[in-house]
Amino acid sequence: MTGVAIIGCGKLGQKRAKALAGVNLVVCADVMYERAQSLAAQTPGAEATRFWEDAVQHADVNVVVVSTTNDALAKVAIAAIEAGKHVLVEKPAARSVAELDKVIEATKKAERLHVRVGFNLPYHPALDRAYNIHQFGDLGKVMYIRGSYGHGGRVGYEKEWRADPALSGGGVLIDLGVHLIDLSRWFLGDFYRVKGSTHSYFWDMPVEDNAFLQMWTTTGQVAQLHVSCTEWKNLFSLEIFGEAGKLHIEGLGGSYGVERLTHYKMSPVMGPPETIVWEYPGNDDSFLLETAQFFGDIERLGIAARTNLYRARAALGIVEEVYDDNCS
Repeated sequence: MTGVAIIGCGKLGQKRAKALAGVNLVVCADVMYERAQSLAAQTPGAEATRFWEDAVQHADVNVVVVSTTNDALAKVAIAAIEAGKHVLVEKPAARSVAELDKVIEATKKAERLHVRVGFNLPYHPALDRAYNIHQFGDLGKVMYIRGSYGHGGRVGYEKEWRADPALSGGGVLIDLGVHLIDLSRWFLGDFYRVKGSTHSYFWDMPVEDNAFLQMWTTTGQVAQLHVSCTEWKNLFSLEIFGEAGKLHIEGLGGSYGVERLTHYKMSPVMGPPETIVWEYPGNDDSFLLETAQFFGDIERLGIAARTNLYRARAALGIVEEVYDDNCS
């Protein structure tokens, strides 16, 4: 039976625990012991500890879910890999490319292990359908992407761990930006050129509250992105423009609004497009679907170990490039 340790029992750790869907939660670890206790109490037989090292080494654990602050993601993931455990680590998986490369190196010495970075957005139904439409060629050649993702923070946001560069590695770009970068690469492929700027407009903190960037593929396709924590009404918007039409994904459910995909299909004679709309008003099951695929891969005997660490590295490399440009 698969036994799971959750390291980091905050909001994301709680979401991951809910997404286990019958998988055996063995131990919860958090430096704030009361959070570990609270999460463990929701699963009969689960233990709580403040020491993540004990959880990683637990004899009944063969999967470690890492949902800590960014400064500990790589460190815990490496320890889990070295202990022979499969790993699901939250994005961005590290504070820097150099940190993430150490995780990648650890996986090379443990090739049978599945190590996955948590990018849940592609598991949203609107994004999944949009990608399938793109794959079937209904958009024609994709020309460019325009994306925005933001929230408004909350009282005291500038004092939270995400505002501390030693813990976070950066601001909203490393937090939300990696999602939009990853989605843009999903639709367009690799980017060879990146230009961006970061700004602290509102929050009094040493990391950015807004970031703007443009990225170019070798064939001239462009992704123009904006991420923000001064977006007073939570927003998610991704527009994919093709020669034969446009896809617009809006909302992620909850405070982001109803998840919706609109397909604007151009006529050969141009004019107003045919418009098809799909709405997904239900619960956000993206974490459940992502986690189910991860555990399914582990349980399918003979399947080659899978990792998306290089995908995470590509997104983090773009973030790092923007930060470096803004510091020079």
